[in-house]
Amino acid sequence: MDISALSNSVSSIFVENKAETKGSITPYEAQTSFASVLKESISEINTAQQASGEMTQKLALGHDVSLEDVMITAQKASITLEAAIQFRNKAIEAYQEMMRISM
Repeated sequence: MDISALSNSVSSIFVENKAETKGSITPYEAQTSFASVLKESISEINTAQQASGEMTQKLALGHDVSLEDVMITAQKASITLEAAIQFRNKAIEAYQEMMRISM
């Protein structure tokens, strides 16, 4: 999963929610929607990491795999993981900022 796919999946949730509700959504619905996007994204990150590992293992065992394909797969997995880490960091920062706001 590349960065644009992650961005598109998150954006599509907001568009779908606006189109479906035309008003306010319940906190439960928002939580469920966010949780499903998060679960799907983590699954795609895991798939990319596994594909990278498999390609690397095939190359190490001498199978007919080009070095370029292995490197591209490894970089895609690395970029996907880095994007997820940055997303996590921003989410934590936003949460901490909300907790600092006094009511």
